[in-house]
Amino acid sequence: MSTRDGKDWKPATKLVRGGTMRSQFGETSEALFLTSGYAYDSAEQAAARMAGEEEGFVYSRYANPTVRMLEDRLTMLEGSETCRVTASGMGAISTTMIAPVGQGDRVVAASALFGSCRVICQTILPRYGVETEFVQGSDLDAWKKALSKPAKLVLIESPSNPLLEAVDIAAVAELAHAAGAKLVVDNVFATPILQKPLELGADISVYSATKHMDGQGRVLAGAICGPSDWIEEYIDPWIRHTGPAPSPFNAWVVLKGLETLDLRVRQASRNAARLADAIAGHANVKAVRYPGRTDHPHYTIHAKQMSEGGTLVAFSVKGGRPEAFRVLNAMKLVDISNNLGDTKSLACHPASTTHRALNEEERASMGLDESWIRISVGLEDAGDLEADILAALDAM
Repeated sequence: MSTRDGKDWKPATKLVRGGTMRSQFGETSEALFLTSGYAYDSAEQAAARMAGEEEGFVYSRYANPTVRMLEDRLTMLEGSETCRVTASGMGAISTTMIAPVGQGDRVVAASALFGSCRVICQTILPRYGVETEFVQGSDLDAWKKALSKPAKLVLIESPSNPLLEAVDIAAVAELAHAAGAKLVVDNVFATPILQKPLELGADISVYSATKHMDGQGRVLAGAICGPSDWIEEYIDPWIRHTGPAPSPFNAWVVLKGLETLDLRVRQASRNAARLADAIAGHANVKAVRYPGRTDHPHYTIHAKQMSEGGTLVAFSVKGGRPEAFRVLNAMKLVDISNNLGDTKSLACHPASTTHRALNEEERASMGLDESWIRISVGLEDAGDLEADILAALDAM
């Protein structure tokens, strides 16, 4: 077994060792190269590097040693040909969706998307002459119809934000490729620990590394994993010339977060599964969505694609927004926050926060109404979390 190139390493080893570059000082922790620029031995060397004729760093908007370590580690973890890190998750999504398209191109997307992703597809892309069609993510007939015409990109989330719907990645990938499109999967809810989109046929996977990968509420970062030729043709020029580059410090923080990603995701998933079962039995709850529960409408697809149910739970309470707010305000342990994937459990009301930019009709297209609460389950004691949430439901 290789001990250096990492080809045969298991995921836990990749998360700790992958992509590490040591300086002449032999540090055991990854070095933080907090620099904007780089000096050259000669004017000739500077010219050669800028022309791409010599390997080396030229400016941290283009590349940075700490950022490169994170990109290499995520490449190994995801099983992609390469990776580019951006300043935020939305930086990753917007770069992926805008950089490759032009006037006359067509994008097909699942209707259940994070609010800002919907805005990109339905508001920003059409300004540049790009057509976007939304389809119900779980409806394969709708995908077949939408992809009976050529397309450039297909965008899905699975599980989706906020109601944890499933999209059959392998089936949609086949349809997308037949239409000449690349399939982009936002895999942030499942994480690379529980789901491998590229192994299921997707072309590009994108992440908000703010969630789970940092996972401790500290920094913003995003990641784009995919084929080298596609990233070099579309993504590299976009990052170089428009500047959604990450801070080296943020990249270093995410690198350190990755070391415990597997442990954190699996424990939080165990907590979430217990909470979902407890919430489902409460008299004031109308419905619960958790990918690991057999009563999830898309359980079969989730079970085929994910190794565990994940860290997110969504539930609908009786009484709409007033009672949803009452439950959130009654929680004493769980924080009200629109972030997710944290070691601390966080809850929000999606209709008035993460998806507030969408109108009522658009939210209805993804099954979202004012009664839903989304909980990102953390690493607190599961019994303490259960007691806090059930007491909040009792307060309705």
